Amino acid sequence: MKAYALSLAALLLAACQADTKNLNDKIDKLDKKLDAILAQRGGGGGAAGAQAPRPSRPEPDRSKTYAVSIDGDPFDGPADAKVTVVKAYDYACPYCERVRGTMEELHKKYGENLRVVYKQLVVHPQTAMSGALAFCAAAKQGKGPQMDALIWDKSFKARQFAPDQCWNSDAGCELLNGFAQELQLDVNKFKADMKSCQTVVNNDMSELRKFGVGATPSFFINGRFMSGAMPIDNFVAIIDEEMKKADERIQQGTPKAQYYQQWVIDKGLKSLDAK
Repeated sequence: MKAYALSLAALLLAACQADTKNLNDKIDKLDKKLDAILAQRGGGGGAAGAQAPRPSRPEPDRSKTYAVSIDGDPFDGPADAKVTVVKAYDYACPYCERVRGTMEELHKKYGENLRVVYKQLVVHPQTAMSGALAFCAAAKQGKGPQMDALIWDKSFKARQFAPDQCWNSDAGCELLNGFAQELQLDVNKFKADMKSCQTVVNNDMSELRKFGVGATPSFFINGRFMSGAMPIDNFVAIIDEEMKKADERIQQGTPKAQYYQQWVIDKGLKSLDAK
């Protein structure tokens, strides 16, 4: 039974690592395993409270606060939210797709008190990089969340991925260019921004790796680390703790709009190895 529980937790909550070989087949197999387990467990529960196995590489200490920069990153929610969730994800990762519903539920639960920041961590470059650049380019025209939804619903679910380097020519990027047209974006600007967004995506990845993040999905909740497609209760527990801290500090004089800067960026650890 113990071995089964560990296996179940690994399948449900493990994160995507860098691996591009036979990616579509692997995604399909993971989805089938996840569906089978959820059906067997009645749609959830069982392993709901289990933690994902810790990877062998060093990772952030869950008891500490890390100063993860969000400058220039697209986000959902108000800029002065009391709690900021930084989401590191990859557009070819089935666990990242599975956690979308959790993010939606958190937005409903916390409303104006929650902000979710998008950060790209491309662990499947041959299939996810073009999506990452398309999201970045759409965000520059104010349509990041809409592009995100299209990539998941019409690219990932159909297993149709724009090839790596497609932005260097029109060949291969028809799918993403079609999404841009569907969103009524300036397509020429979109194409140009996909190229310039390489710097943005590389900066996101460098920032995350500075804190030891090497798998998706991963999260920093007001600087506190969580990894894997965890149940919503795991998020709620940390968010409620951080909300209580924020309420107290704001009442004591911290400007709400400066909360993340003052209590996460200014006071948080600046790297994985910082003391």
